[in-house]
Amino acid sequence: MKIEHIAMYVNDLEVAREFFIKYFDGKSNTMYHNKNTGFKSYFISFDDGSRLEIMSKDNVENIDKSAEYMGYTHIAFSVGSEDKVNQLTDKLKNDGYKVLSGPRTTGDGYYESCIFAFEGNRIEINV
Repeated sequence: MKIEHIAMYVNDLEVAREFFIKYFDGKSNTMYHNKNTGFKSYFISFDDGSRLEIMSKDNVENIDKSAEYMGYTHIAFSVGSEDKVNQLTDKLKNDGYKVLSGPRTTGDGYYESCIFAFEGNRIEINV
């Protein structure tokens, strides 16, 4: 068994789409748009076969993500080496994204960093 994809609602589909393409080498399909419901989405595919669906729709509740909360809290990307974690973290920081932690080795042995990405979503970058 495997997770087929993970989905997230976003306010700005194009900003989210470009983020995953630019920083994580994602490949996007063409936008799906249901004109009856106003639902729009893209699937972003990654080299290992995993996929992320980014979606937008009017009237979806926007929660404050600045604090920890119950439920899904971050997406983690394994980039293959400590050097790549460092490089990508620096690139994101230089592009104006807030680094929440790291890069560092955590108590459970992961080498990682965590950033606030677009719309306050947390992205973990690890080996």
